[in-house]
Amino acid sequence: MTKQEMRNFIAKRTAKFFNDGDVVNLGIGMPTLCLEHLPEGVDIWIESENGVLGLAGAPENEADGDIDIVDASGSVSTMRPGGCCFSSFDSFGLIRGGHVAATVLGAYEVDQEGNLANWMVPGKTCAGMGGAMDLVSGAKKVLIMMEHCDKYGNPKILKKCTLPLTAAREVDYIITELCVLHCTAEGLVLEEVAPGVTVEDVVAKTDAELIIPETVGCME
Repeated sequence: MTKQEMRNFIAKRTAKFFNDGDVVNLGIGMPTLCLEHLPEGVDIWIESENGVLGLAGAPENEADGDIDIVDASGSVSTMRPGGCCFSSFDSFGLIRGGHVAATVLGAYEVDQEGNLANWMVPGKTCAGMGGAMDLVSGAKKVLIMMEHCDKYGNPKILKKCTLPLTAAREVDYIITELCVLHCTAEGLVLEEVAPGVTVEDVVAKTDAELIIPETVGCME
């Protein structure tokens, strides 16, 4: 599986958490791929904290795009009928008011308590936390999609985050190329594994302690 195929696999599984009519925030990077993998019959409204509701994905012809309509990554997007743009002030009112059904974000680290670190690595330049702090506290469901390990093979799902936190105990689900984990009050529950991946494979590549049910599903 190539890196792009892997990311599309993660995005396709993540998109299955969306329900018809949901307002969904897709964060910078890999989360924006979810728009390309919506399940049949699911119609959602994509919100971005820069002040837009109704993003519909990249234009077929780049020349036809409007440079003033962009997604969270700053990429030119189209707008669905009924979509609208508004101030950042109104956008965060929408988010903080609990009107976003789900937010999908990437992460540097997540731990078994549902803590999230996704905004800075000490010693490296960062643009700031952005809207993530508001999104994880305001959205009804927080979905983290990421690669299971970093580029050096080190686990990113830990017993305890080592990087500065974006939020404490706010993560609901973690979706990687290996598995789906549900963050509960009791800990991380292994709900699904990818085709060809065993429970033992996931345990070996995860620092956090996992709760293993009698029956573990398969990611589709």
